[in-house]
Order: sequence, then structure tokens, then C-alpha cells
Amino acid sequence: MFNNEILVKKSTEETEPFSIQKLKQSLQSCGASNKEVDTIISEIQPFVYDGISSNEIYKKAHSILKKYNNISASRYSLKRALFDLGPTGYPFERLVGALLKEKGFKTKVSIILNGECVTHEIDVLAEKDGNIYAIECKFHSEAKASSNVKVPLYINSRFLDIQKQWNTDPKNTTHLKQGWLVTNTRFTKDAINYAKCVGLTLLSWDYPKNNGLKANIDTHTLYPLTTLTTLTKKEKHRLIKKDVILVKELLSASNKMKNIGLSDIKINRVLDEVKKLCYFKQAST
Repeated sequence: MFNNEILVKKSTEETEPFSIQKLKQSLQSCGASNKEVDTIISEIQPFVYDGISSNEIYKKAHSILKKYNNISASRYSLKRALFDLGPTGYPFERLVGALLKEKGFKTKVSIILNGECVTHEIDVLAEKDGNIYAIECKFHSEAKASSNVKVPLYINSRFLDIQKQWNTDPKNTTHLKQGWLVTNTRFTKDAINYAKCVGLTLLSWDYPKNNGLKANIDTHTLYPLTTLTTLTKKEKHRLIKKDVILVKELLSASNKMKNIGLSDIKINRVLDEVKKLCYFKQAST
């Protein structure tokens, strides 16, 4: 057993006591069975030392989990897989657009709109029930990055400029209702408070509670292809350059996989993992 003197360095450079329970919950949430969780914890215990980084623990746990259950390993890697979508923010915008489609929205990615004062590039424009939503996607390639209050301040000012123009244009039959801000990391407390005050919808890795980006991706199995264990990092980025972003898109992208040099055997291995991940069922205990 560990005691509270063993501290883990988080991506924010803060430290917290190592928690077996927290590790256990994160493994269970990705579908690992109780037996797999117990095995991983027993192998990690001798490995943990005071001052170890949370990233080292993740890498060790992921490596062990992959040996026993590569589908759960794919789901466990989701947070890191989102960072791997970079360096540009476009793949993340595509993922957000796909998530909104799953929720019944019609979406367009990377749209230029006129504001009352200037023109603006909108990452995702979504429509549902006659209402339009302008969504800004703030992609970060590092876990320690966060969006402070300056970000929603800026986004809200852009939204108000577009809203004035959109809702006074007689050609528009829809109503520009609300601005959204989505990030793959987190928001500061002031950013959340400001957004609540002005009516800006926020979505981050774990905000709102139990309805954040992770929860929504898991619910709709909209995993980025960077989660897959059967593709190398180079292969993943070659597919991203061909505008294949989501695991589900690989089901109809055999030609694109051939184009980047994958053999038929490798393609079949990838598709097997894709199907299992898309139709994932929680592991039994």
C-alpha cells in the first residue's frame, strides 16, 4: 500500500498524492475488467516513486493494458489521442462537428461570416430547430494548457458582432442564438463564471460534469483515429492529411489506407480494432 507521502506531478506542475483508487476508476471507465485492473495495479505499484509524473503512470498503465485488452487501451488513451490530432486545430474542429451531428445538428466546418464590424472565421456553424450556433474550438497540444477568462471574453465579443449582422439580415430565415467554446483541455474558474454570466456555452475535457468532451465521445463512440493501437503515429498522421479523422471513418476508407502503403493484412487488423471499438461493450468482471 502507498501512503500520502508519495506525490505525483500533474501536467499543470502541481502535485497530488498517488491514489490507487483514482487509477482504478480511470481503468474501469475505459472498460478494463476487475481482473485486468488488479493486474495493472500490481505491476505499477513497484514502479511508482515520489515525484513521478502522471504521464509516466499513464504510459506504464497503457502499455500493460494494451497487452491484455487493446480496445480498452484505445479508450484509455483518449485524452492523449486528442492532443495527437495536432499540430493544427482542424481535425479537432471536424471531431466537434461530428459530435454535434450525432446530437441532431446540421454542421459546417470553417465558415467565414460577416459581422457588423468585421468578418470572422467560425470553426463550426451548427443549426437545429431554426437556431444557429457559432462554435469556436480551442485546440491545445499539451495537457498543461488551459483557457483563461480572456478566451471567452474574446469569443463572446466576436459572437455578438456576428449576431448583430445575422439577425438583422432579412435574407436569413434562422436565428443566431448562441456562441459556444470547446476545448480539449480545461477552463479556469473565471472563464467558467464569465461564460455563465453572458450565456456562452462551454465544453471541455470534463466540463460540464459528466457531460464533457470525454463523456460525449464515449457515448457516441466518436473516437479519433489517434486512439488506435494497430496504427503507427506516422500512419495516423498520413491518414489525417487525407482528412480521415475519426475511427468510424476508417470503415469506408480502405482505399486511403492502401494509398498510404498499408498491406491488406494490416488493413484487416485495423478494421478489426475499429469494429470492436465502435461496437464496444463494457468488459465483464
